[in-house]
Amino acid sequence: MVLSAARTKRMNRLAPAVAGASALAFALTACAGSAGTGGGGGGSEDSGAFDAGASQEEVDAALADLDPVEITYQPSAASQESVQSPSGTVLAEAIEERSGGKISVDLVWGQAVAGYSEVHDALGDGRVDLAYTLPVYDPAQFPAVNALGDALGGLDPSPYVGEMVTNAVATDVAWQTPEIVEEYEDLGIQPIAPTVASGGYYSICNTPGVEEEDYDGRQIRIASKTQGELMSSIGASPVSMEYTETFEALQRNTVDCTLGQLVPSAEAGIFEVAPHVGYMTETSISRSPGALLAGSKFADLPLGYQQVIFDAYTDYFHGQMMTTINGNAVAIGMAKEAGGEIEQFPEEFQEDIAEFSEDKRAELAESGVAGGELQTRVEESAQKWADRAEELGFTDEGTTEDFDEWFDEDTDFRPLGQAIFDEVILPHRPS
Repeated sequence: MVLSAARTKRMNRLAPAVAGASALAFALTACAGSAGTGGGGGGSEDSGAFDAGASQEEVDAALADLDPVEITYQPSAASQESVQSPSGTVLAEAIEERSGGKISVDLVWGQAVAGYSEVHDALGDGRVDLAYTLPVYDPAQFPAVNALGDALGGLDPSPYVGEMVTNAVATDVAWQTPEIVEEYEDLGIQPIAPTVASGGYYSICNTPGVEEEDYDGRQIRIASKTQGELMSSIGASPVSMEYTETFEALQRNTVDCTLGQLVPSAEAGIFEVAPHVGYMTETSISRSPGALLAGSKFADLPLGYQQVIFDAYTDYFHGQMMTTINGNAVAIGMAKEAGGEIEQFPEEFQEDIAEFSEDKRAELAESGVAGGELQTRVEESAQKWADRAEELGFTDEGTTEDFDEWFDEDTDFRPLGQAIFDEVILPHRPS
């Protein structure tokens, strides 16, 4: 098969990312938790404050008398060579540039300071100052965050516009939900994006077949309790395991499939042993929410530094979408190269999944764990951000099956990120 130039470029870019998957296990030395130690004044003072949207000259002048500081940022990626690295590097560069070099960002890859099971503790005790976290791993501590992840099930499943809209909705509704914000603030943690939808979920199997009966009896690795209930409802056997164990389980046929996001599946080499991808067009599986959080030392930083970090959301959104959406295109190409079939779930199967999601949303509404009218807020937000994305010129130009061919990897996602910042995040800006 002859590859297009764009697709060949993507495949070449991903090669080091697959090798970088092994970095999940290595130890990386880093300087932890130095935020605020420069002594430029605490967050309780208006030191270095500036208006949102200020010119760079105005920011430089506001920060001129502040001492330099270093913050430790732990993004999601295994290494700087990873396809997921833009969610770390783009944000770090934006913070350093906006601060005129006054804030230096120590990027720590591969969860080297604290794994996902303890990263919230690390934020609270100052070992990490900024981090991407996975509250889905601790539903008892973050019930409202996880409820929103479930409520996102059913939104647009496209690997391009759908990803942008769902991530916009996640941040929008999270800031509208006091129960979510309080789950972090009770730990002394400052949310910047209280819920990050990350990537959509796909069926990734070591044998082809996306008919509902194909899943009857299959062992399916799942990422959340709700996904386990979904698989049980269609006759599959859900298996809960650490994601790092998934490759070997699929290789040994301990499990037949995983419900997974495309990007981490590519990074972990999953398509080498399970290249067959099932995708949806009318509904979607519930999300496993992440978050972008600042640690306990954030409040001790000079106010101007807090504002620099907070204002960098637009660039974070761009980097996160580069990770998720560009990575989706790379992953589809990898699955094809591994001989996989990229197939759409039949409409009747999708209808059954949609019905399951509707029942789950009804349960959430009755529980009130994330406040009243959660689903109404999600639906209204989804319509608003779908309209906004269209106004900004973002449209799907093909299907998931050929996404690796029609997606433009040079897409700039900042226009939508700026709209989210202006309409959702700006009212929560430190002042």
